[in-house]
This record gives sequence, C-alpha cells and structure tokens, in this order.
Amino acid sequence: MKIFVTGASGFIGSAVTTELLSNGHEVVGLARSEESADVIRALGASVARGSLEEPETFAAGAAGADGVAHMAFRHVFTEFPKNVALDRAVLEAMADVLEGTGKPLSIAGGTAGIAPGRLALETDDPDAEASAANGDRAANGRYVLGLAARGVRSSVVRFAPTVHDSVKRGFMGEYVDIARRTGVAGYVGDGSNRWSAVHVSDAARLVRLALEAAPAGTTLHGVGEEAVVIRDVAELVGARLGVPTASIDPADAPAHFGWLAAFIGSDIPASNALTREWMHWTPTGPTLTQDLSEGSWFDA
Repeated sequence: MKIFVTGASGFIGSAVTTELLSNGHEVVGLARSEESADVIRALGASVARGSLEEPETFAAGAAGADGVAHMAFRHVFTEFPKNVALDRAVLEAMADVLEGTGKPLSIAGGTAGIAPGRLALETDDPDAEASAANGDRAANGRYVLGLAARGVRSSVVRFAPTVHDSVKRGFMGEYVDIARRTGVAGYVGDGSNRWSAVHVSDAARLVRLALEAAPAGTTLHGVGEEAVVIRDVAELVGARLGVPTASIDPADAPAHFGWLAAFIGSDIPASNALTREWMHWTPTGPTLTQDLSEGSWFDA
C-alpha cells in the first residue's frame, strides 16, 4: 500500500516509516520544514509539505494514499487543549476524503489516564465528560473510531506513556534530566505506582499491523511491559547518575518535577492481552530497564 504518514520525521513516526518501507509499502511523509523533509527522504520515503495549522495538506495526503498513519501531534502540555483542537481539525479534514473508501486510518493515542489505579484494557473508554473538560485526546480517538460507521477502516493505537529506545527522550528523558538537575532520583509517595512501556520498534510494528489488518473501529494498546514500578526506575536512574533515590511528598511534586508531576505519581498500568490476541503481535524489543542500563541515556 501507499501510506501517508504524518509526523514521519518524529520519533515514533520515523520508526513507523521504516517499518512500513521494510515490509514492502510505499510511504509519503508529511514534513513541516525542509529539515524534516530531509529526515524523511533519508529514510527512503517521499515527502509532502504541510503542517497541523493547514488541515487541507492532511486531506490532500490522505486522498492520494491507500491508507494513513497519523502520528503527528504537538506535545506542548501547556497548550494541550489547543493542540487537541488542531488535531481534531486535521482528523476531520482527512475523514472527509476517506469516507466511504474502506481505507485504513490508524492514529496515535495514549493509555495514560484511561483507567488510573488498575490495568487499563483495550475495551476501556475514558469518561467522556472528563475528557471534554481536560481537552483530552481521547475525544479525538472516539471520533476516529466512529468513522467506522462512515466507511473508514479506523483504528486507534494507544501507546504506553514511555515509548523508548537506547536514546534519552520522552517522559523518561525528562525524568532523567530532572534527576540530574536536582541531584535526586525522586518518586512520589512510596513509588509503588506503575507505568506501562514499549520499545519503539514494537510500537511501529503494531501500527503497520493495524494498517494492514485491524478491523474498523479497533482500539489497540501499544504496550510491551504492562506495569513497570516507578520506584524501580528511580533506583536504576539514581544508580546510573550516582545520586540518591528519595520519596517526594505529593504536595512538593509540582515544584520538584514541574509539568511531569501530573504523570510521575500516577498509577497507569495497561494491558496488551487483547492486542496480542487480535493482531498476533508479540513485543520483542528491549525493556525500559534494558534501554536505561545499556543505552546512551546518561551520556554527558
């Protein structure tokens, strides 16, 4: 298939692009800048120019492709409601040209916040009222799943909060930077809260499988490890940096962790059981602790 990939120069999007090309698909990647375009060309894909502020460029890319992997999103958490609105506009633009075609549209979502305090399932749907109040991306996920009724083979891949490889990045990259800066690898309370995690290669393979075979209206979990205990991560990070590990009082977490405080103390494990069953997908990449132990996360 010819797949239009948004966010193709980003961390997950570039892995998706490589995965698709390696399995016989053609890729057209959306690029906002010439720098991004160069990254996409270096991967072996073609380039279309556009941005999240120009929904018509997303529509044009979708119209010329056999399927769409929508991995683009502005991860600026101080402007989250605005970014969700931008995302909705491009989704609606692509939906208009995909309607009635039966073509696949697979978008990125997240498992964080789906079912705090217990193992989130693929069948769980976050509370619609809370999502609307918080400008949550989950509302856009529900919109995409609803496109199944409009003749689009839609799917949402909800990724673990930590999508990782051997290079420092993402939420955990921010955590390492905070530990280095403050001189303590902190955790909130007793640190028994859990996150899910997934290696980027496994995440990319799941997106490919979703494009190839996911039934319309499917929710999948891009989760390799279902429940990584945050205190265990803190102890590993502390050992690698040579700084102490310590509990941070919940009241002090915003001052210590900044914007990451909303996540680092959350208990947000997630299941991958149905995804494994439905897509015949088995995560095989390194674990988070392997990447933290063996990668370049702590290079000066």
